[in-house]
Amino acid sequence: MLTRDNTKKRMQLHIYDTKQQVAEAFSKYLTEFIASRPAVHMALSGGSTPKIVFDKLATDYATSIDWKKVHLYWGDERCVAPTDDDSNYKMTVEHLISKIDIPEENIHRIKGESDPQEEAQRYGKVLQSKLPNGANKIPQFDLVILGMGDDGHTASIFPHEIDLWHSDANCTVAIHPDSGQKRVSITGKIINNSEAVAFLVTGESKTEKVQEIINKTGDFEQYPASLVAPESENLHWFLDAAAAKGITSGKV
Repeated sequence: MLTRDNTKKRMQLHIYDTKQQVAEAFSKYLTEFIASRPAVHMALSGGSTPKIVFDKLATDYATSIDWKKVHLYWGDERCVAPTDDDSNYKMTVEHLISKIDIPEENIHRIKGESDPQEEAQRYGKVLQSKLPNGANKIPQFDLVILGMGDDGHTASIFPHEIDLWHSDANCTVAIHPDSGQKRVSITGKIINNSEAVAFLVTGESKTEKVQEIINKTGDFEQYPASLVAPESENLHWFLDAAAAKGITSGKV
């Protein structure tokens, strides 16, 4: 395991040998994060690594975490029913929510079955009413958990729609560049207003984009993930050795 703290950017890199070790380390980080606060509002991510994290939390931390003070939101959701296998909400229910004691009123899902534009507006209002506001009056998560796609997208802001990152709205409707599937996603102003942001990125398919974003080389400015820069300067990258291969021997 390698941990680096770039004090200039306050970017903390946590690099582990395997995907499982990433999940274990992040689960420990999250447990300590929750324990240190009277209430925690956090946005979840979909994907294979969060799935392993949810399994770890459900297995090892179901009773040690005070879930009654945790409020769950989603950073993005595919526009499908909550029973659809593509649903991030369904994945979270199966791997975490169904296995922990969390009040139903603490679960704030994006309704993927609703009209996308109407749901983006509705969920934006949910964030405005449920989250505490920062000094800038923008809703503030305690923690936003993010993944990154092979193309450098994060949440559901894709490179071909990178301008959505800068939207004045809390939430927007994005379109997958290949499938055309619509998704509801939080925007850059919400992500960068969070008290802390944590990337969970694993696998060799992410190596090139991770290297370019961390080292600020190549086409990094075209990747939405490169725009993640919380005002709090509290940014964590949890990486396995495969994803971090391009930076472990380089300067960060």
